[in-house]
Amino acid sequence: MTPAKIPAEAERRAEKLRREIEHHNHRYYVLDDPEITDAQYDRLLRELTGLEAKYPDLITPDSPTQRVGAEPLDRFGTYRHAVQMLSLQNAADRTEMAEWYERIHPDGGDQDRPTLWCEPKVDGTAVEAVYEKGRLVAGSTRGDGWTGEDITVNLKTIRGLPLTLRPAGRGVEIPDLLEVRGEVYMNKKDFQELNRAAAETEAKIFANPRNAAAGSLRQLDPSVTASRPLRVLFHGLGRAEGMRFERHSESMRSLEKLGLMTALRWANLCEGLEEVITYYDRTMQERDAYPFEIDGVVVKVDDLERQKALGERSRSPRWAIAWKFPPREAETTLVDISVHVGRTGALTPVAILEPVEIAGVRVSNATLHNPVLIRERDIRIGDRVLITRAGDVIPAVVGPVPAGRTGKERRFRMPDRCPACGTPVELPEGEVIPRCPNIACPEQVKGRILHFARRGAMDIDHLGDKLVDQLVDRGLVSDPSDLYRLSARRDELIALDRMAAKSADNLIEAIERSKRTTLARLLYGLGIRHVGEATAAALAGRFDGLEALGEATEEELLQVPDVGPAMAKSIRAFFAAEENRRVIRDLLAAGIDAVPPARKRGQGGPFEGMVMVFTGELDSMSRPEAKELAESKGARVANSVTKVTSHVVAGAAAGSKLAKARSLGVTIWDEPTFLEKAGVSPS
Repeated sequence: MTPAKIPAEAERRAEKLRREIEHHNHRYYVLDDPEITDAQYDRLLRELTGLEAKYPDLITPDSPTQRVGAEPLDRFGTYRHAVQMLSLQNAADRTEMAEWYERIHPDGGDQDRPTLWCEPKVDGTAVEAVYEKGRLVAGSTRGDGWTGEDITVNLKTIRGLPLTLRPAGRGVEIPDLLEVRGEVYMNKKDFQELNRAAAETEAKIFANPRNAAAGSLRQLDPSVTASRPLRVLFHGLGRAEGMRFERHSESMRSLEKLGLMTALRWANLCEGLEEVITYYDRTMQERDAYPFEIDGVVVKVDDLERQKALGERSRSPRWAIAWKFPPREAETTLVDISVHVGRTGALTPVAILEPVEIAGVRVSNATLHNPVLIRERDIRIGDRVLITRAGDVIPAVVGPVPAGRTGKERRFRMPDRCPACGTPVELPEGEVIPRCPNIACPEQVKGRILHFARRGAMDIDHLGDKLVDQLVDRGLVSDPSDLYRLSARRDELIALDRMAAKSADNLIEAIERSKRTTLARLLYGLGIRHVGEATAAALAGRFDGLEALGEATEEELLQVPDVGPAMAKSIRAFFAAEENRRVIRDLLAAGIDAVPPARKRGQGGPFEGMVMVFTGELDSMSRPEAKELAESKGARVANSVTKVTSHVVAGAAAGSKLAKARSLGVTIWDEPTFLEKAGVSPS
């Protein structure tokens, strides 16, 4: 059968869609500065998919639709690196760093002092990507340095990795051959969401983002890899035919112009050891602000001729070193395992530890995720265990140290009754977390109140754990709507432990202030199972109020980005429950004004056309509140400073974003100026 002739208009439209989609992939995954919403991106991808389905001859190897186009593998093949992929020598402290510096600059002093490229060390898994004539043709792991695994089909699923290089800027042309080395990783936020979703099912719980990235990259089924939120950052070259550089920093700028993500935005060129030490100290101090895990800084001689002169050892270069941060893992004793009852009734095991300090924080509790993980890792009460803490993530038990066992350790058994209310627990089909079915369980009630009041939801100040315990235990509050009746029970509030008239008034004022909110915040605060902040925002953008959302069918919900069958079913079940509908009626009757985004966003406001970035700590409001204010006045708020950023609002302890804004000549406002321009009086 003769293939249908492709109309010229369809051909032009497909090519335009491919360019647009890859452009937005670059904005989102490489620059961390998206220009369109997830829903708009999905519409572009669906349109291209439809065109290619209608006219199969339109499909090209580098089409965004082909990122998952391979059958599952039986095993990975091998890949021979043309140039050895080296590992880095490590420095554990300043003494070892000074010894390395002395080896590369034995004369000391300022004469002929090497310029050093310093960048954060991404805690990921090493890969190589090979481009021929600008087209991605191969991908591999490092392996033993000479031979790695061929992971081409999996590497192609990473959206931030261009399938075809497209130069952006003068002086850069597509090379005949380009071998780039880097790290595949997961952003911390994506990793937490992956584990949260996995905790609800039989899926594997990952110990840290590095393990998650490595495990995802080595899936034999490319569709599984594609479902994981992987990213890639490049930090070096193998071969680059048709490109000539004198300095490493030049090569990194060229890779960025070709559409490849590097550490350029976080890197510094340092003159001398003292500047390297300053960079190291600042990076370690700011490590939690990075979107991905870093475990040190990498220092390289910038001059490529000098690199050649210094040479290499058998497995590592003499011209580079990794200066590692102090470890964020520690060993201690698992004293006991308690069971926490969450707001959804989930029973979660929590490790009670012999207190131990990790990266300056004293840790006495850690998550164990679920009973399946405890069983799989054979974690026993009394074990010596390894604890990890990364950024703001709750400390977690990595696993036992079997060599430390004495024979007195005992296995853990989940209770068959809720430890808070005594109700027999249930294990829903297909899940691994037991649940208490009693919605009146006091621990569930407390969890729902705390969640409702948290910063990302209704943001009610002065409502902490101990106060919520008293409010629930004394019968003052049994659901979130009861909070808005507390003003009539002021005397009972004052009578609570560690409360007084002033504290009671502050709480009542904070509750009253929370009535002016957004639909997304209210949705998130309601605590619908599976619905996080991002999904709440997506739902709020699709439905004009709670009533419309409550009447939506599962089919309509599935049209919202990030909403899958389980989540759609959960949302429908929530709004179908009479008790939940009653709470919503009471909340709205109390005067909560949950404005949908379409009515909240300012049109023609004082910030119309501005692209803003916030950095540092603000005095008068939280960062999410500042973002909402800016958007309500017409601005678009981005996460990172780029050439399109028009204004940076800098609070206390502003870091690298402020420095980059200055280097790009971006307008910088302090908090009072921002508030004045927004027409808001400082509180």
